[in-house]
Amino acid sequence: MDRNTFLEALKKQGIQLNDQQQEQFHKYYEILVEWNEKMNLTAITDEEGVYLKHFYDSLTAAFYHDFTKPLRMCDVGAGAGFPSLPLKIVFPELKVTIVDSLKKRITFLNHLAHELGLKDVAFYHDRAENFGKNPNFREGYDLVMARAVARMSVLSELCLPLTAKGGTFMAMKGPNLAEEMEDAQLAIQTVGGEIQEVFTFELPEEGSERNIALIEKRRKTPKKYPRKAGTPNKEPIQ
Repeated sequence: MDRNTFLEALKKQGIQLNDQQQEQFHKYYEILVEWNEKMNLTAITDEEGVYLKHFYDSLTAAFYHDFTKPLRMCDVGAGAGFPSLPLKIVFPELKVTIVDSLKKRITFLNHLAHELGLKDVAFYHDRAENFGKNPNFREGYDLVMARAVARMSVLSELCLPLTAKGGTFMAMKGPNLAEEMEDAQLAIQTVGGEIQEVFTFELPEEGSERNIALIEKRRKTPKKYPRKAGTPNKEPIQ
């Protein structure tokens, strides 16, 4: 997806980027590729691939959820900043928190945010399990997002404890989500969530399947969750 196609595809969804935002995306791409030579941030480094599979893919979240109000948003395991930083570029009012377990990635994100002039962004080097126990962050976000991080049964335990009651947990996934959702039903309910809706669509140009699951936080998460680091992955709630 070249830059013009990217702009046109967004325009069809009612998203129009100004010159500054276009420049921020271009700079994002350049910094990503430059730092990728020093550390492993992404396997996708060609410009058209980054615009489609990282930038556009991240922004599909805005086709299914309202980002126009100043949401407090947490991105769990964002890696190189996806999906939250492309969303932040398009919707500057967002208050973004990213938590990632790798220190090097946090260093990259701090540098990137500075270079792009992004305000109201905070980056934390921590495991999601520990972060979700911290009273400063627990149940403190209107929207918690994760993109291709773990199975739904695991993700629910990492993300729903951070989601405020009445807020939303959004999981951005590839194909075969239906099976994962079935396995995750008990986990979702145990930590206070209810499945709201699942959207299935295809990325333009290559036609690969994407799924976005929206989970509403209905009840407070019991104190015991999330369990200690590593446990949700080893022993998902079943």
